[in-house]
Amino acid sequence: MLRLFSAFALILALMTVSCGPQSREENMKPSIEEIIKSSLDRSLIQYKSMYGVLPDTLFPRSLDNEGQLVTNRSPWWTSGFYPGSLWYLYEYSGDETVLEMAQAKTEVLEPEQYNNMDHDIGFKMLCSYGNGIRITGDSSATPILIQSAESLISRFMPNAGVIKSWEGFKEYKYPVIIDNMMNLELLFWASKVSGDPKYREVALSHAKTTLNNHYREDNSSYHVLAYDSDTGEVLAKKTAQGFADESAWARGQAWGLYGYVMTYRESKDPVFLEHAKKIAEFLLDHPNLPEDHIPYWDFDAPDIPDALRDASAAAIIASALIELSGHVDGKVKNKFSVSAERIIRSLSSKQYLAAAGENGNFILKHSVGHKPRNSEMDVPLSYADYYFIEALMRLKNLGAD
Repeated sequence: MLRLFSAFALILALMTVSCGPQSREENMKPSIEEIIKSSLDRSLIQYKSMYGVLPDTLFPRSLDNEGQLVTNRSPWWTSGFYPGSLWYLYEYSGDETVLEMAQAKTEVLEPEQYNNMDHDIGFKMLCSYGNGIRITGDSSATPILIQSAESLISRFMPNAGVIKSWEGFKEYKYPVIIDNMMNLELLFWASKVSGDPKYREVALSHAKTTLNNHYREDNSSYHVLAYDSDTGEVLAKKTAQGFADESAWARGQAWGLYGYVMTYRESKDPVFLEHAKKIAEFLLDHPNLPEDHIPYWDFDAPDIPDALRDASAAAIIASALIELSGHVDGKVKNKFSVSAERIIRSLSSKQYLAAAGENGNFILKHSVGHKPRNSEMDVPLSYADYYFIEALMRLKNLGAD
């Protein structure tokens, strides 16, 4: 009996030695609440510093190959993300200096309300003016957003049922990209505020047509579809930023997920919820999704596992999953919540979250803009930061409920 007890004690001791460090490590792992706070505090430091080096009329876009700040003027599609991030950071901190920064950068975008040359007016105006109205309750800028919605629906092609994205793509005159799903939120907002259903009707038409035409049987999305504006016929299914026409470009999948979660929120049509769930399952169950849930720039990139990661896609997916988890129950809810938290923990690690004063004052490292053009490769991007901050705020608000 004594020998038996001694043997058992030895086994227990060995288990303690082998498992102890892991247990201590688990116990030392910061809570998600601590991660949210520390990441938002870091974001506040970075973006206040960013403001100090920006010319008044320019917006931060990325860093070049020498690590120098790349900026853009208001017509560029990413111009709304920096003021939008400042609005979120003001909402978080209550810092009046950040409020003044957000207001100043938002006002630079006012002329864009009349820009009807592309579909990105939703990105530009709702992220900036929309967040400002939501957070402050000051509705004086509402006419600016209504005019922005008018500019967007001017690109609607009734015979095809979709909003034209670009003025052209290759030999095609009427391209529609999956990214366009993100700009529909401006239209839903405009109908709610104005009482005019026309904006909502255009948004629903675009969402339904995109669901029918953009998606493959495995619930992945094409990037670019070319339409015949007279007949509505789909002439071609292509990519601009993905590895190949038939591949699953990561950020495109993220745009689609986020867009259909939002469309369900605004419409309450269960068809859109089911589609959002299918997109999420495609992403989370994909054999090429890394363990840390930060996707490669394309799920079918030929050099996986050495392919570049895309933090921007991860941030968009995380924000969408947090909202999606609030619309579902049971095991699916837990799966989406756990996956969103895993992404946030990964993005908040030293691997992706920049140290204070580094990374050109951007927040996240390791995003990919346009790999086929060798543009914005493994760099920070303003929209990666925006959706990361949004995801953190969504998690924070869930904890406060």
